Amino acid sequence: MKKILIALISFAFAVSCKAPQKEEPINITPEELDASIDRVTEIMIHDIFSPPVASRIFAYPNVAAYEIVAATNDNYNSLAGQLNGLTAIPEPDTTKTINYELAAVVAHMELSKRLIFSEDRMESLRDSLYMVWEGKNPVLFSDSKAYGLQVADHIGEWMNKDNYAQTRTMPKFTVDADDPGRWQPTPPAYMDGIEPHWNKIRPFVLDSAAQFKPVPPPAYSLEEDSAFYKELKEVYDVRNKITEEGDSSEEIQIARFWDCNPYVSVTRGHLMFATKKITPGAHWMGIAKIAARKTNSDFAKTLFAYTKASVAMADAFISCWDEKYRSNLIRPETVINQHIDDSWKPVLQTPPFPEYTSGHSVVSGAASVVLTEVFGDNFSFDDDTEVPYGLPIRSFKSFKQAADEAAISRMYGGIHYRAAIEVGVKQGRDLGTFVVNKLHMLSDKKVAQN
Repeated sequence: MKKILIALISFAFAVSCKAPQKEEPINITPEELDASIDRVTEIMIHDIFSPPVASRIFAYPNVAAYEIVAATNDNYNSLAGQLNGLTAIPEPDTTKTINYELAAVVAHMELSKRLIFSEDRMESLRDSLYMVWEGKNPVLFSDSKAYGLQVADHIGEWMNKDNYAQTRTMPKFTVDADDPGRWQPTPPAYMDGIEPHWNKIRPFVLDSAAQFKPVPPPAYSLEEDSAFYKELKEVYDVRNKITEEGDSSEEIQIARFWDCNPYVSVTRGHLMFATKKITPGAHWMGIAKIAARKTNSDFAKTLFAYTKASVAMADAFISCWDEKYRSNLIRPETVINQHIDDSWKPVLQTPPFPEYTSGHSVVSGAASVVLTEVFGDNFSFDDDTEVPYGLPIRSFKSFKQAADEAAISRMYGGIHYRAAIEVGVKQGRDLGTFVVNKLHMLSDKKVAQN
C-alpha cells in the first residue's frame, strides 16, 4: 500500500511539474496569404504553366480561402450557389477552437499544392509556417489546420468536376495548311497551339464560354485596301518605326513590361531553352496585391480582392480561348514573313496560339473592372510586379489606364492586330462588368458601410 501511495504522489508531482500547454494567440496577416500566392507564382514560372492553366491555379485556392472567411465574417457572402456548381463548405466543429484566417491559409496552400507540379516547393513554405503556428498554440493550430484541410477537400471535389482532366486527353490542335488565313505555328520553337479545348472548362461565373463571343475579326485578305491588310501593315510599320528609335523607346519599354509570355524560347547554337516569365494573370494578381497593401486592406478584404479578380480572369481566359480557336486567325509574323519581309521579327516572341482576340486585352480588361469595383476609380499605383524580372517600375493613374497599356503593348510587341486589341478589351470589360454585377460577395451590412 505504501508503494502505491508513493507512486501516486510521484505521478501527481510529475503532472504538476509538466509545462503547461502553450496558448499564445496566432495572428494571421495578409502577408501569410501573399506568401502563399507569391510562392504559387514562383512555382508556376518554374513549372512553365500556360496562361489559361495558370488562371485556374490562382482561382480555386482563393475561392477555398474566401469561403472559410465568408462563413465567419458578417461583411462577406458565400459564393456557394453563385459560382457554377459550388455548394456550401462543411460546417466547422463547434467543440473546437478555430482560427479561421489560419484555416483559410492552410486551405489555400493545400489546394495550390494539388494544382502544381513542384509540390516540394509549396511544402517548404507550408512546413515553415506550420512550425511557427504550432509552436505558438498546438491545439489551436491543429484544429484550425484540420478544418482548412476539410474545406480544401470540399473545394477540391468541386474543382475536379470542371472538365480539366478530360481536356488533358483530347486531341492536339491540327493546322489547316490549305487555308492561308488560319493560324500556323510560329518561330523559333514552332510549338503546337496550346489549350485548344480550354472552352470546355466549366466557367466560374459565365453561363457558357461563348457568352461574350466578340464580333469576327477582319477577313483575311492581301488586297491593299482591305481591312485585314491595313491592320497587318500597321503592325509592320509600327515595329519598324520603334526599331529605328532604339530599345529605349517608350513603345518597346511598354511591350517588354507587359510581355508575360512563359513560352519564350532562346537558341544558343544547337541548344534551345526557355526563359521564364510570369503570365498575364500573375501580373494582375501582383497589381491586386499592390492595391491591397497601398490601402492597408485587412486579411478579409485582401482575400476578397484576390478571389474576385482571379475568378474574373479565369473566366476571361475561357472566353478568350473560345474565340481564339473559333476564328483561328493567323499571326502577323507569319503573314509578314510570307508576303512582305521574310527577315522581319516582332519585338516580342509570338506566343503559341491563334491571334484573335488578344489574351492580354481580354484578361486585363476584366481584371481592371473588378479591381476598380474593389478599390475605386482613379486608383493610382506604382507597378513593381516586373522588377524581379529585370524591368523597371511603371506608374498608372488607374486600373483602366494599366489595362489599356497592357492591350496596346501587343501592337508594340508586333504580335497582334489592332482589332484583336480593341475588341479584346471590350470583351474583357463586358465580362468583368458581368462578374461584378452577378457576384454578390459583400453583405448588405458591408455595402451600407461603404
